[in-house]
Amino acid sequence: MQHGTQEQRRIVVVSGGLGVPSSSRMLADQLAAAVTAQLAELGTTAVVDVVELRDYAGDIANNLVTGYAGPALAAVIAKVEDADAMIAVTPVFSASYSGLFKSFFDILDPKLLDGMPVLFGATGGSSRHSLVLDMAIRPLFSYLRARTMPTAVYASPEDWGQGGGGADGLDRRIAQGAGELAVALAPTGGTRSQGNAAGGSIGSSQPALDHKAKRAAREAEKMESLPFEQLLAQITAR
Repeated sequence: MQHGTQEQRRIVVVSGGLGVPSSSRMLADQLAAAVTAQLAELGTTAVVDVVELRDYAGDIANNLVTGYAGPALAAVIAKVEDADAMIAVTPVFSASYSGLFKSFFDILDPKLLDGMPVLFGATGGSSRHSLVLDMAIRPLFSYLRARTMPTAVYASPEDWGQGGGGADGLDRRIAQGAGELAVALAPTGGTRSQGNAAGGSIGSSQPALDHKAKRAAREAEKMESLPFEQLLAQITAR
């Protein structure tokens, strides 16, 4: 039963999978379920919004060309703007994220992800592609100034076939990444010991980062133009 005083956090889940069914969507769902469960242990309710990018491929392409987001895509962007955190999963193509995945983040206002906690993952046909996590996806979110979780999750066919078991199995990686995001979202940055599949303990003495408040504060700041003489001096000095 949910208590009236229980805190609530909104998580937008972005899946770049193209197939039906999609392994990227499967991984995204498992990450979201794990975060929801671990947030509940910290007294926080997760409200999850799932976005399947393949459903908006045409709108994303049109936005890249025209600079205009249609109503459906605008609603998706609004979900990102309203989110307290993001879970993002992409399939691997040519040793990197998919073009559709990258195009979606290209059309977002970079300020939307500034400081946002992000747990990301990827799926591919071979474990050799796992380097995409730190060689391509993490730099993308770092450029957007997102607060990426230390653990990212990669899933290959071997992981699904083995059921994620073992010390370094998929279940363990999902639980570890989910625990990091749960702690980042907890109202007091809750400290706890986890006796579940994540193993070990996850703790933090820092409060959850309110990136939306910081964004609003920046937007409220007045932009002052330099006097013409100072601008001219700067240009001349270059």
